[in-house]
Amino acid sequence: MSSDPWLTIVGLGEDGPEGLSPASRKALEAAEVVMGAARHLALLPNLDAETLEWPVPFANGIPKLLALKGRKTVVLASGDPFWHGAGTSLTKHLEASEWQTLPAPSTMSLAAAALGWPLEATQTMGLHAAPFARLRPHLSQGQRAIVTLRDGEAVPAFAKWLASVGFGDSTLYVLEALGGPRQRIRSVKTNAMSLKDIQHPVSVAIDMAGGPALSAASGRDDAFFDNDGQITKRPVRALTLSALAPLPGEHLWDIGGGSGSIAIEWLLSHPTTQATAIEIDPTRAARIAENAANLGADRLSVLTAEAPEGLDGLPAPDAVFIGGGVSEAMLQTVWSLMPKGARLVANAVTLEAEVLLATWQSQKGGDLLRVELARANPLGRKRGWKSSYPIVQWSVTK
Repeated sequence: MSSDPWLTIVGLGEDGPEGLSPASRKALEAAEVVMGAARHLALLPNLDAETLEWPVPFANGIPKLLALKGRKTVVLASGDPFWHGAGTSLTKHLEASEWQTLPAPSTMSLAAAALGWPLEATQTMGLHAAPFARLRPHLSQGQRAIVTLRDGEAVPAFAKWLASVGFGDSTLYVLEALGGPRQRIRSVKTNAMSLKDIQHPVSVAIDMAGGPALSAASGRDDAFFDNDGQITKRPVRALTLSALAPLPGEHLWDIGGGSGSIAIEWLLSHPTTQATAIEIDPTRAARIAENAANLGADRLSVLTAEAPEGLDGLPAPDAVFIGGGVSEAMLQTVWSLMPKGARLVANAVTLEAEVLLATWQSQKGGDLLRVELARANPLGRKRGWKSSYPIVQWSVTK
């Protein structure tokens, strides 16, 4: 960074100028323009600088900010701008030499300090501009989380959502205007939310109680995925995800998405993974999107199209899963589109598809696995094994 950037992002607490560092005070005194939300601007003393209220929605303020380039500008943000804050949204439009940040304690830090919770062992998440279901993979008996919410009206809605997914026995700590003269902390049971007059800015800490929780392992219970029978069942899904071997930042093509279970579990493996589910049936495609949203994987891209024709123009994959409709044309197209180093996993149930995978494995290498599963079922007054169709799985790295 240069020693004299035109933009300074100042973290501001609810105590206003009282909590500003000397560097933040100096930046404000030198500013020609100060931009911020109305409540932030109201916390400041009279300034010589021109003040501009940041518009709603937030994205509308970016062009206004960039138009100020060359003038000494301060943008006010809550607490630490790079901890579930506005920092990244601003700086991705700028060169590194154009900006500097002067943070204040984050909402998460203030909340953890107020409650005596270890921040390193507490899930933190910004839900002020994101679906509540982003928290779903992290809900588990005895765990804790701190989340930011849009405003006071969002708190009862959040409590209602928590109860709807089985965590109504959780204790909520509603934290208002932390760090300032209006600070207030109240606790309530999720399923007995009755708090009124909840003031912005607000965050909520959750001491979780209830279930069911989503397992951290691949092969979540089939019941989590709404489906019409087209689903890669739990044991085979676990083996398939193991073969796909997701890594942070990687992108999956899930061809013939069905219920979306493979793509969703890929996304649940790490917050930076990406996935595209390709499904020809529009009803199933809509169901995939709904499953993803319910399980906190709403970043899943769902494409209603026929493969392999619909694959053109998609971002290059790091891994590809073919769960149904495997054919010579499908394999030819997918293989040609896969970059070197990408992984392919294909499952076959029919004899014809099994022969096809065996032929490709002989040409391209990789592993060929035959999976035969049987479940114990009632057999008269006793029990016997009921076998499922065997699955042949081919996994290969190009």
